[in-house]
Amino acid sequence: MTDHFAHKAADWDQPSKTKMTDKFVEELLLNLDLKSDWKALEIGAGTGLVGLKLLPWLKTVVFEDTSAAMLEVLKSKLKGDEPVALVQGEIFEYQQQDIDLVFSCMAFHHIPDLDKVLLHLASITKKNAYVVIGDLITEDGSFHRFEPIPHQGFDLKELSGEFKTAGFEVKSSYIYDTLKRERIEWKVSDYEQFILIAQKK
Repeated sequence: MTDHFAHKAADWDQPSKTKMTDKFVEELLLNLDLKSDWKALEIGAGTGLVGLKLLPWLKTVVFEDTSAAMLEVLKSKLKGDEPVALVQGEIFEYQQQDIDLVFSCMAFHHIPDLDKVLLHLASITKKNAYVVIGDLITEDGSFHRFEPIPHQGFDLKELSGEFKTAGFEVKSSYIYDTLKRERIEWKVSDYEQFILIAQKK
C-alpha cells in the first residue's frame, strides 16, 4: 500500500493542525463524559494530535492509521510506558470486540467505503459505545486542492442516515468551527467543520 502521507509526516504538526485538533478535542469533551475504564480507538490517528490529548481521561487508546510514517512520528512522542497500541493498516485490521469509544478528526473523508467501515465499527464496539467524528461539511473539492479523494465533505443528514443503517443512534451533529484556508492562490475560502456523536444501540 502506498503511503500517501510519507512526505508529510515529519512536518505534520504545524500550529494550524494543533489548533484544529485542539478545537475538536474541546468539542468532544463538551459532549461526552469520558470514563477512566474506557478503551478507545482513533481512526486516522496520524501523529496522535487528538488521541494523545484524550489519553489521560481513558484506560487505553488504540491508534490506527494507514501511514507508517505518521505512526513513526507518533511513536517518537511516547515515553514507552503509555497504555497505547498502534495499528498500521486499514481499520479492518482491528478485530477485537472491546471498544467503548471511537473517535476520528478529519480522516473520514479519506475513507472510500464508508458503509463497510461503519458496519465494522458496529462489530468491534460494545453496546452503548460512542463514535465521535469531526470532519468537513460538503465543499467544492478545493480543500485538497482538487486532488481526488473519496468524499468532498459530508451532508450531515445523509451521514446520520448511514450511521443509523449501521446500527447507531446519532445523538448530536452540528457545525462547530470554520477553517479559513488559501487553497486557490489569492483566494481564502471557508470550510465548515462538524462534529457528530453517535451511540451504538
